[in-house]
Amino acid sequence: MAFCPSCGAGVEGRFCAKCGTSVGAEAAGAAAGPSTGGAKQYAAPATASGLTDNMAGALCYIVGLFTGILFLVIAPYNQNKFVRFHAFQSIFFHIAWVGLWIVETVLAIVMPWQLHILLTLFMLLISLGGLAIWIFLMYKAYNNERFKLPIIGDLAEKQA
Repeated sequence: MAFCPSCGAGVEGRFCAKCGTSVGAEAAGAAAGPSTGGAKQYAAPATASGLTDNMAGALCYIVGLFTGILFLVIAPYNQNKFVRFHAFQSIFFHIAWVGLWIVETVLAIVMPWQLHILLTLFMLLISLGGLAIWIFLMYKAYNNERFKLPIIGDLAEKQA
């Protein structure tokens, strides 16, 4: 069976039933059967992943550093400025979040036990704020908006 060079659908005859493209005499000969000899067959084109830009931008934030790097490596998305911006902002936000967590942990170790409850409440407040920012960034990316965090957004924009 021959394949259309334009859309990749199977062709029987000289024209593609799906898009109407003329496939030429060699494809028609291939559709006639193996007795016609070495007719050239077209391979089906690679299919796209089907993710829209807004969905890819929102998915950049799902696992932070890992999905940000993943979308910077995957071919159709690493050329898109919208997805690249959200991937870099996701990476930088995740790195800043891990850095803040390390500082909080060191402070919890160094502080006397009397202030430990106060520090625990502060860490809970910071964690809930970070969760809210993370969800907000995914929401903005899903709505095709380019929301920039104060320092991290400028770095991400320079990289994208």
